[in-house]
Amino acid sequence: MANVLKEKTFDFAVKIVQLSKDLQSKNEFILSKQVLRSGTAIGALVRESQNAESTKDFIHKLSIAQKECDETLYWLELLNETDLINKEVFEKLHSNCEEILKILKSIILTSKRKLNS
Repeated sequence: MANVLKEKTFDFAVKIVQLSKDLQSKNEFILSKQVLRSGTAIGALVRESQNAESTKDFIHKLSIAQKECDETLYWLELLNETDLINKEVFEKLHSNCEEILKILKSIILTSKRKLNS
């Protein structure tokens, strides 16, 4: 599952970079920077979790990725509500981000169960 997550978060980061570029071309720099930071941090943290020193460290890194993912959903929703991105782009990115969030939550819960058994 971790490799699927690694691929999904990398692909998502590429789409977020593209969104950020599009926003900057419309002179929207503040929100562009916010969504770029949180949206690309998810994959970086997932990648970092692959080299965790322990199960607790693994869970910790993925928990931070989960927070970044939730923050990215917030920025996407804000961009959508303020008409800075079109509905189609929003729906695709939001759906991808929610899927990643569900995967992260599942891995974290499974890892916690294993740690406590």
